[in-house]
Amino acid sequence: MKTEPTSVLLIDDDVALLEMIKLMSERSREMTIHTAQSAKEALGTLEQKSFDVIIVDYDMPEISGIEFLKILRKHGDTTPIIVFTGLGGEYAAIEALNNGANFLLKKGEDPRHQFRELVTMVKKAMERSAMGRALGTTQRIIVDMINFSSDPCFAIDRDGKVVAWNDSIEQLTDVPASVIIGKGDNIYSEPFFGTRKKMLVNLVFESDEEIKRQKYMLVSRIQKGPVVAVTRGLKKDGREWTLWMKAMPVYDSQGQFVASVGTIRDVTATFGDVALPDSKLDEVIQRTDVASPDSKKSKKNLLNKILGKSSSHYRDGVLLYAKEKKYPEAIAAFDKALEGDNKLAHVWNDRGTCYREMGDHTNALKSLLRAVELSPDNTEYLFNLGEILEMIGVMYMSNKYLDSAIQTFKMVVNQMPNNASAWNHLGICFKEMGKADESKFYFDRARDIMLWKKDTPIKRKRDEFT
Repeated sequence: MKTEPTSVLLIDDDVALLEMIKLMSERSREMTIHTAQSAKEALGTLEQKSFDVIIVDYDMPEISGIEFLKILRKHGDTTPIIVFTGLGGEYAAIEALNNGANFLLKKGEDPRHQFRELVTMVKKAMERSAMGRALGTTQRIIVDMINFSSDPCFAIDRDGKVVAWNDSIEQLTDVPASVIIGKGDNIYSEPFFGTRKKMLVNLVFESDEEIKRQKYMLVSRIQKGPVVAVTRGLKKDGREWTLWMKAMPVYDSQGQFVASVGTIRDVTATFGDVALPDSKLDEVIQRTDVASPDSKKSKKNLLNKILGKSSSHYRDGVLLYAKEKKYPEAIAAFDKALEGDNKLAHVWNDRGTCYREMGDHTNALKSLLRAVELSPDNTEYLFNLGEILEMIGVMYMSNKYLDSAIQTFKMVVNQMPNNASAWNHLGICFKEMGKADESKFYFDRARDIMLWKKDTPIKRKRDEFT
């Protein structure tokens, strides 16, 4: 008896991709492909016809692949669904699986190889549909999800045992998966802290206070979703490093928690020795306007300027933070200087630097934006602004802030083409955005400048007082 080819609904806004896959399927005769260029069009098609398997692009305008997935599952549609994505991040994988996707498929450059992978996945989806999907998310799915990510990722089950440890985290820790899989009792924390302790993956359901008590600085948190935090760790060689972590719970089809997935990145180059206080970071900055401190043009303030009190307070502030590391006291001194004259760009700049050292990136950004507003061509202020934008971009994995940092550092190198630090920061920003080729260009430029001893450091106003 002749077997009917598998019917597949393929949804993607890339017309060329749709045509290519449809053509290949016609030649192979293994599948019949019906295409749709949007989720809205696909929903209309599904009202008229059913399919054996649905493949949907993750990133589409209007209705995303995830929203489309949610709509179908909400209406009880159990058709096997493959999420087709070029993003490659673990968040896309977890989001898709938590909302009922059966498989994830990366977009590739080789059309033939891509089509073979697609056919294999469709067959697996059909087999799973025929057998009936087991209750809960299986360990195999979790492993596939972790290996799908290009970021350093691992997962622990409900008993705290490692069930997945991908290639990227092997490279980061120099610990092979064969050594760590199946191990519990927080042994997976040793490569990061030099000792066993609770990691963010263990704390996804804990209170903010408990997470802070474990020496994590919270960046963001979503109920039943990802937790993002930054902390200090200890490498095998005894050196300290700064770790950006994201942890997210994974649930099965019945809504039961089955595993916790962790992503870890080394952000030491970005944060350096900046203090990480045990307090929640303010929400992502929505505004870029800066409110100046209250200052009326009174006779007293005018007299303060004449007598040079603003300069005196600034000098006091510089000595407090540059030599004694007393940041709150330094900020109080800078505020006194600004009471005398709120247009002193160098005071705003060093005030912002103090807030950055305290880990208060919101107020740091506000102060540094004010400094640049007052003196838009000053390379010191631009460089410091670029650093804080980079920090926020890394902490939130926000390309918006990283792109702003890039534009700011480019303004620095336009004025100081031999400033190696600015070129290096450009490399870091592009690396964090996943643009390896661009980052290599900037890192190479920084290296060449240092190699030929042509580095031109930025002159800082505070150096006049220390």
